[in-house]
Amino acid sequence: MLAAEPEVLDELRRLRARVIHVTGALVATSDGLVLAHDTATIEPEGVAALTAAALGVTQSLADATGRGAFRELLVRGEEGYVATYAAGPAAVLTVLADGRANVGRLHMEARRCGARVAELVGDALGKAEQSRPSL
Repeated sequence: MLAAEPEVLDELRRLRARVIHVTGALVATSDGLVLAHDTATIEPEGVAALTAAALGVTQSLADATGRGAFRELLVRGEEGYVATYAAGPAAVLTVLADGRANVGRLHMEARRCGARVAELVGDALGKAEQSRPSL
C-alpha cells in the first residue's frame, strides 16, 4: 500500500489548496493505520486510531437504522470540523477544517478526493497482491 503514498499525499495537498480553511488531512486504513498525512498540528496516528473507533460506531448506527454502508461522518466542534469519508473498501479520508470552512465545498471536494484515493489505494493493493508469491 505504501507504493501509493506519494500520489495520495499529492491528493491531500490538492484538497487543502482547493478548500479554504482546511487545516489538515490524512488517509488511513479502516483499522487505523496511517497511509499518508498532510497535518501540522495533530498527531496523525492518534487521529487515525480515533477515526477507526468512530467508524465502528458509525457503521453500527448505520446498520441499526438501515442506512447501509458507511459513506461519511461530520463532527462540528467549537473550533471547527472533523469530516471522515469512505475512500473505497480499504481506506478512509479524514479532513480537519476550522470553523470558517464552507461545509458544502468541503463535502464536494473531499468526496472527489476520497474517490481518487480509493483508486490509488485499490491500484496499490492490486499490485501488491499480484507480486505476492503463490503457495
